Amino acid sequence: MNFKEIKDGIYYVGTNDFTTKLFEALWPLPLGISYNSYIVKGEKIALVDCVEISQSNKLANNVKSIIGVRHPDYLIINHMEPDHSGAINVLRTYFPDMKIVGNAITLDMVRGFYGIYDNLIEVSDNDTIDLGGKILRFRLTPMVHWPETMITYIEEDRTLFSGDAFGCFGALNGGIVDADINTTPYFPEMYRYYSNIIGKYGKAVQRAFSKISDLEIEYICPAHGPVWYEEIDRVFSIYNRLSRYIGEPGVVVAYGSMYGNTAAMADAIAIRLSSNGIKDVKIYNVSYSHQSYILGDIFRYSGLVIGSPTYSGGLFPPIENLIAAIKNRGLCNRVVATFGSFSWGAQAVKTMNSMLENCRLLNLDNISSVESKHAPTPSTIAACYHLADRLSRNLVSEF
Repeated sequence: MNFKEIKDGIYYVGTNDFTTKLFEALWPLPLGISYNSYIVKGEKIALVDCVEISQSNKLANNVKSIIGVRHPDYLIINHMEPDHSGAINVLRTYFPDMKIVGNAITLDMVRGFYGIYDNLIEVSDNDTIDLGGKILRFRLTPMVHWPETMITYIEEDRTLFSGDAFGCFGALNGGIVDADINTTPYFPEMYRYYSNIIGKYGKAVQRAFSKISDLEIEYICPAHGPVWYEEIDRVFSIYNRLSRYIGEPGVVVAYGSMYGNTAAMADAIAIRLSSNGIKDVKIYNVSYSHQSYILGDIFRYSGLVIGSPTYSGGLFPPIENLIAAIKNRGLCNRVVATFGSFSWGAQAVKTMNSMLENCRLLNLDNISSVESKHAPTPSTIAACYHLADRLSRNLVSEF
């Protein structure tokens, strides 16, 4: 790994994981994932953030490569989820005198997860630890996306250790800081990471923004993904829009189809949207596309069209799961339309509309629906075009 000195006395010592297939046993990791950890050296030494348990020995060796025979005086825990705290007990075998620093909820989790009761230091909002030449300031940012989350800021270096905030999926391919790498692959993974991991907690993210609004920030060191330097404004913009549920111009068409009839309607809608000048149209067959990618684009774009056949008197199961995920994340400010097909009992569209209305946070004032009995006819396709026209007008009026 590239143990880069980010600024004078601040080093990256994190690890890459190219073998875990599903993050949180749910979300695919085709580009891998990094577990970021950092050494801060003043007169004393702090290790900021930890790693997943399988990476424990790698992290310990990385730390030793920077500080030699010395031991870290402190381990700063910004977030207790086990992909960032799993290595704690192993690290204590290497560095038994290291003090663990966290807020009250963090330390309760340290005791509960790992049975650790000694060498704990509790900090509160805006408390500091002076390393001698570098001052660490802590600010609590609860529910981004666990209740104990906090950030650590080094005043002298204008460097923010942000935990899961401002992170993304994707391992680091040699470089660490955005200025040294091609960041293009990381931004789609940022949308997917945010929507699936943090998406439910937009209000908490906005509160976190207020907690850092008075800080001069030159570097952001998140717990996953690149260290941000050149592209901080872009990262802030993405997280700000996503946490306010503000979509970009574009439409997601997500559908399920057993025998191609609902798929034909999805295709007609997408073609018409494109002919109406909607350049970003993302079509997803829910039976083949993982839900994490669909949710990433649903969070990104302001238009949403969902289609389902009637299945066992209700919805096609992956569509039902998708709508439940949308509801769970409190998505709002979207222009929505639905479509579907049936053979003898028309239930899909009615069920989708009822579920979406129960979300309560989607913009359903201008909802359009089309339903086809058996295969779509020319009149059905014409109705799909009309639905796309109406959706296009509503999107244009938003921007």
